[in-house]
Amino acid sequence: MTSSIEGGAAGGAEPQRSGGTGEDLTRVPDLAHGAVMAGPVRTRRPVYVDLLPPCNAGCPAGENIQSWLAEQAAGRSEQAWRILVADNPLPAIHGRVCYHPCESVCNRAELDDAVSIHAVERYLGDLALERGWQYLPAAPPSGRRVLVVGSGPSGLSAAYHLALRGHEVEIRDAGDQPGGMMRYGIPSYRLPREVLDAEVERIRRLGVRITTGHRVQDLEAERREGGFDAVFVAVGAHLSKRVDIPAQDAGRIVDAISFLRSVASGERPLIGRRVAVYGGGNTAMDAARTARRLGADEALIVYRRTRAQMPAHEEEAEDAEREGVRINWLRTIKAFDGPTLKVEEMELDDKGFPQPTGRYQELAADTVILALGQDSDTDFLRRVPGVEVEKDGTVRVSPTMLTGCPGVFAGGDMVPAERTVTVGVGHGKKAARNIDAWLSGRVQPPSAKHPEAAFAGLHLWYFGDAHQRRQPVLPVESRVAGFDEVVGGLTPAAAEFEAGRCLSCGNCFECDGCLGSCPEDAVIKLGEGLRYRFDYDRCTGCGSCFEQCPVHAIEMVPETAS
Repeated sequence: MTSSIEGGAAGGAEPQRSGGTGEDLTRVPDLAHGAVMAGPVRTRRPVYVDLLPPCNAGCPAGENIQSWLAEQAAGRSEQAWRILVADNPLPAIHGRVCYHPCESVCNRAELDDAVSIHAVERYLGDLALERGWQYLPAAPPSGRRVLVVGSGPSGLSAAYHLALRGHEVEIRDAGDQPGGMMRYGIPSYRLPREVLDAEVERIRRLGVRITTGHRVQDLEAERREGGFDAVFVAVGAHLSKRVDIPAQDAGRIVDAISFLRSVASGERPLIGRRVAVYGGGNTAMDAARTARRLGADEALIVYRRTRAQMPAHEEEAEDAEREGVRINWLRTIKAFDGPTLKVEEMELDDKGFPQPTGRYQELAADTVILALGQDSDTDFLRRVPGVEVEKDGTVRVSPTMLTGCPGVFAGGDMVPAERTVTVGVGHGKKAARNIDAWLSGRVQPPSAKHPEAAFAGLHLWYFGDAHQRRQPVLPVESRVAGFDEVVGGLTPAAAEFEAGRCLSCGNCFECDGCLGSCPEDAVIKLGEGLRYRFDYDRCTGCGSCFEQCPVHAIEMVPETAS
């Protein structure tokens, strides 16, 4: 008899769950004759599927998080790192500064705590630096040259992915050192400079040339004179937005970006004992925390909306408050006559917008730091034919990151998107893929995505409570004494444990549950790493395999759909 066997991950159209009791076909033993009589016709059958884990779906850098977590859980750290850097060349950086949107959608949070993905990523990034792991060699030279303008996360990511594809890449940046806002905007207590330098150096060793102290002003001339076949522009958002605050000569007002840049460059600006920061974003939190480390006895943040409306991530605000920063909600600065700061109380209208009340307060401040957002310096692109620059300075790009000028791509903070390191790295990877296709005359098709694995589809009998392993942190009283890194890394044992908390949502991890539950021996184990197959001549469609599969790697589909 020829068997009908199905295995592996189901492809093609998305399967639909049929529901029902599963008793669609019975095999009734005929004790008198020793034969098996077929019962009703089977109306559904199990198939193996691969669904999209929510962490993978939520990662702006496009990392295959579930895959590298599985390797780390198995103790294969270098393999985990290599899977990670196939998408993101800066894991030691990301493990420190990414706001980990992957964790906010982690299904494990419905069970106990989300997997601390960023902590495991940092562990792998640090381990790679410690052990000197290098990227895989680049492809043979393509003969094509690409100019990358800007050495922030987006530019570095694009350069890395382009170099891997065999293209000759040069980064040109106006700063004295590479890194963009990672160097000049993120304080060292969050991102130590030796970590940033080591990650950048590894990209250099891949063959990427980085030229600093070079401000690109005539893009067409640089492209022509350098013989570049394509350009990726990612200049970042280094220009602080300004607001007109009446101030006397005694009032010192600085912008947050200039303030953080000067501190990152080794300077110690004089700010006095009392500092007010105007704004409610992550940069405002960094400016206030930095002021405390420079000796300010009082650091307060003035923000015109409520905590719920604050653009800063909650953990940033909580860290600032732990370090003695006070936050004044529903306040706006009207005038500064140092050392007196005049603020007006605000109230929210019925639509949630702050409105002036005419009630004023006076606060003490020696310095006001403006942290009201940043813009990109994209004026030099206005002279490039076909490039469209919006009123807010952002550049219009197609879904492939291509501007209106052939061969000129753009990404990172200078295009409309959330301005984070992780989003920038994702833009760089996407741009590199599309630049590579453009250089070879190909059309890069969009990547197909599997349906997402939701928590409701999991059967979590397999998993017990195992709460998240926490990273060590400096005591609050010692943080403001200097710029030492506040958050520490996981131990090897904790990193392996944390990776093992992953539920493997939507993808078989060979727990043998289906094999053990099948009453008809219709599940065939293929060997380690090869998963299973179904023998449909034995399968009755009872659904026991589906009902016990902890990760929703099995779906029951109508018989006609198979």
